[in-house]
Order: sequence, then C-alpha cells, then structure tokens
Amino acid sequence: MSDNALGDFLRARRSGLRPEDVGMVSYGVRRVAGLRREEVAVLAGVNADYYTRLEQGRERHPSAQVIDALSRALHLDSDARAHACRLAGTAPADRPAQQRDTVSPALRRLMDGYPHTPAFVLNTTLDILAGNALAEALYSPFDPADNLARMTFVDPAGRDFYTRWEWSAQATVANLRQAAGLDPDNPRLLALIGSLTAQSADFSALWQAHSVRGKTQEAKHLDHPDVGPLTLTYQAFDVRDAPGQQLVIYHAEPGSPSAQALSLLGTIDATRRQAARGKPRA
Repeated sequence: MSDNALGDFLRARRSGLRPEDVGMVSYGVRRVAGLRREEVAVLAGVNADYYTRLEQGRERHPSAQVIDALSRALHLDSDARAHACRLAGTAPADRPAQQRDTVSPALRRLMDGYPHTPAFVLNTTLDILAGNALAEALYSPFDPADNLARMTFVDPAGRDFYTRWEWSAQATVANLRQAAGLDPDNPRLLALIGSLTAQSADFSALWQAHSVRGKTQEAKHLDHPDVGPLTLTYQAFDVRDAPGQQLVIYHAEPGSPSAQALSLLGTIDATRRQAARGKPRA
C-alpha cells in the first residue's frame, strides 16, 4: 500500500465531491473530477498550500482540529472521520491487539445452539473462521467459503449469490479499508489486498475510492440456488476474549418467504448430511 495513506485518502474523498454537493458555485473548466484543493481549503478554513502539502505527504502531522475541519469540508461520516484520525495519528495510539484465527469451543457451542439461523465468526480481514451448519449451508455455493471479500470479487458464484452485487462489493471494500486504518501492517490484510487487486479490476477501482465503513444492520439480499431469494438482517457482536473476531448472526423476518426458505435450506442440508453419514467408506 502507499506510504502516503492520509494524502491518498483526502485526494480520493475530494475527487468524489462536486461543488454543488458542498454549496459552492463551479467556475471554469475542470480538468479532473471533484473539488479543487483550494476549494477544500476554503471549506475547511485552512491554508491552501498547507492542504496541498497534506495531500502530497509533505505534511504528515495535522492537528485534531485540522482533521475535524477537513472531515466537515469533505462530508465524512463517523466511520470515515475516525479513519482519517487514525491515518493522521490523532486517534489514541493503542497498538492493535494480537489477533488469533482460532474460535473457542465455547463460541462454537453457542453458534450450534442457533440451529434455525446462520451464525459464523469473522476476523478483520473477513475470513470466515467458523460457522454453524446453517451458515455452511447458506454459503455452500462458494468453493471454498473462506473469505467474504474473495467470495464477492473472485468466486464466480458471487455475482449470482449477492443480488445487489454492487452494494455488497462497496460495503466489503469499505470494511477492509477500515481494517487497514486500524492495523495497516497486518500481513494477512496486505496479502489479501494484493491478491484481490491483481485478480479483480472492480476491487481495485473500489479500493482506490477510499470509502470507509464499519458493519451496518442493512438487509442482505441473497439468491441461493437451492431455495431462491433470501432477505436477511443481521447483528454483529465483538468477541471479548478474541480481539478482531466478530460473531455474525443472520435473521429472517418470522413468517416471511425468507424464513420459509431458510427453514427449507436447513432441512435440505440436514438431509444431505444424513445421507453423507450413511454412505459406506470407499
């Protein structure tokens, strides 16, 4: 990744705004999309030359007040503002806790206690570390179901499985961008970004947009080959004894077609597992 992360971030967010988005009148021919540096400086109330040095990486230690002003000028939401603070070094300088990729037996038992809803554990790089039987059935179209970003951008099943693929792709990249701000030297994250950039032009373009977002509770719209369309909401919970891990639980509205489809998926999966156990060994 670039060694001018803050400058790259500011430049990308500036290019995504038009003068009319921030209540300014546009003058002259614009050679590139987005606001001019001088316009951002005016909106933030900072010196234009100073802002230019920030983007170019010649100034790397802006104050918290400057970052706050730039966040307002660039219309950053709370996730993006926090990301800018981390890149500028104005957030608390806590070292990222050592992450582990093993899921505790107690957490596995907890997931198995939700037989009627998919539950799985992710790390910050969106690796699926463990899941209950229904989660495995839900992601069965993927081979392997190992990492949500790889599954979205590289696995051929991704574009059919995610019916709102563009939205899912943007959200996935924004999650990884947030992870990069929290732990920029994470070797697994760096390897994943390098691999996805090389394999997917869509990922590369979205990564350069520098969108930042944590997980939301927006519904997932999926299309499973065994049971058809599914609309699922979800909740994500931090695992207290395993920093970086999140327990994700999907949910279908009771009595809805999605709930019926999810129940059918569980029945199909249970039947397949029973048949597999009954097969004689070769």
